[in-house]
Amino acid sequence: MHTLHQRIAFSFASICAVACIVSCTDDAQGRADETRQQHDTMAISKWKLPKELTFCGERVPLEIPEVRERAEREFYINLQTPGQIILYIKRSGRYFPTFEKLLRASGAPDDLKYLSVAESALFMARSPKDAVGLWQFIPGTGRAYGLMITDEVDERRNVVKSTNAAIGYLRAGFASNGSWANAAAGYNMGHENLQGNLAFQQKRAYYDLFLNEETSRYILRIAMIKHLMEHAHDYGIIVPASERYVQEPTRTIRETGSISNLTQWAIANGTTYKDVKLLNPWILVRGLPAPPHGKAWEVEIMR
Repeated sequence: MHTLHQRIAFSFASICAVACIVSCTDDAQGRADETRQQHDTMAISKWKLPKELTFCGERVPLEIPEVRERAEREFYINLQTPGQIILYIKRSGRYFPTFEKLLRASGAPDDLKYLSVAESALFMARSPKDAVGLWQFIPGTGRAYGLMITDEVDERRNVVKSTNAAIGYLRAGFASNGSWANAAAGYNMGHENLQGNLAFQQKRAYYDLFLNEETSRYILRIAMIKHLMEHAHDYGIIVPASERYVQEPTRTIRETGSISNLTQWAIANGTTYKDVKLLNPWILVRGLPAPPHGKAWEVEIMR
């Protein structure tokens, strides 16, 4: 009986010791997690707003306290989501070469490519307002700039055509409102709406205007996205060129008639339905009607 009592006591002591070890380990892990969280918070708070920001060669007047405060808002909000910045950079490998080529050909500033990042995160998105694609055109503006939008085809999702339409719309804003900041603000709220604000407030510079919250953030958000993508390594965000997404080499097939079955058409051309849809997101259905008179569908397939 004495031996049994000793065994019970020993077992109880062992259980207590294990519990103590587990409790201490949990406490230590908790303190480590707390320290790590504090370190992460400090890592963000130690970064300070860059001394200079520009957009399309135009300086952001950070010496204006209210503008600086708005810029800091975009700075810290973006730094809180480094994963999103990584995705911006990765996706830029797929789309920026096309943007840069078309912007250069039109004589428009290269910085306008960052407007697409702010609009869609370089993703074929659809907004609650039915804005679609990399440049987020609403139907009326898209059609006004030559994009076909039907139940079968939506050229807001055509990379080349939507980019050319965006360049045209931005150039029109620059011509009418006098600066690229104003052009981009007009892209967000409508050029006529911006003109009305310029006239009413008797100012010509975007940074001197009192606008709705979305548009008042818009240019600063674009300028900050540009800064963080171009200087990501300064903030510990490293995305090697080899890890960025790329646009696969393609060739274009012109079709002057309808395509009744896109799967059969794909097989006949040595590819798959999946690849055709991925390379041509502007095709909304499983086939294509006859194109408008005198025109042809340009369908991309893998080389």
